[in-house]
Amino acid sequence: MSILDKVIAAVTPLESDSARAEARHKALSAAQPGDWLSTVIEHHRLIEAAFGDVKNATTAGTQVMAQKKLAALLTGHSIAEESVLYPALVGADEKTYATTAFTQQAAAKTEMALLEGLEPLSQEYMDKLEHIRGAVLHHVYEEENTWFFELQEKLPVPERARLGTRYLEEFNRYTQGAGARAA
Repeated sequence: MSILDKVIAAVTPLESDSARAEARHKALSAAQPGDWLSTVIEHHRLIEAAFGDVKNATTAGTQVMAQKKLAALLTGHSIAEESVLYPALVGADEKTYATTAFTQQAAAKTEMALLEGLEPLSQEYMDKLEHIRGAVLHHVYEEENTWFFELQEKLPVPERARLGTRYLEEFNRYTQGAGARAA
């Protein structure tokens, strides 16, 4: 992990497990079965599990395969959010949330690309992976605790349905064939 990574991690500590659980519960309470928000939360769960798969890999080959699956899932998820949900945040007068979200996702994509250049199973690789995981967990916390919770509250029901359809179109367009497709 670079010195910059260490500084950023030190000044932006992760939310506690209980705070993240409360945020997830809050978001789930605003979601309806099969709507855009419940789909996003399910994708967050898949991403969290995919980080675990990379971390727990015992061979370099397995770790690289798990990393590629994680990267496809993260990219498909981020493209769907960037194409559909962040513009909806802007439309709901939440430009600051949208700008922060775009910035965080660009940083995660950059860090994932840098991870590809590290030796699998090395300490440097594992440190970088944990740094990325921490940043993604923080991003998910912000979405579930505030950004998407508030967006769900502001959206009329027909717009919620449209967002759900569009989000899945974008997600599936990228992830189809990558083993990360969601219904």
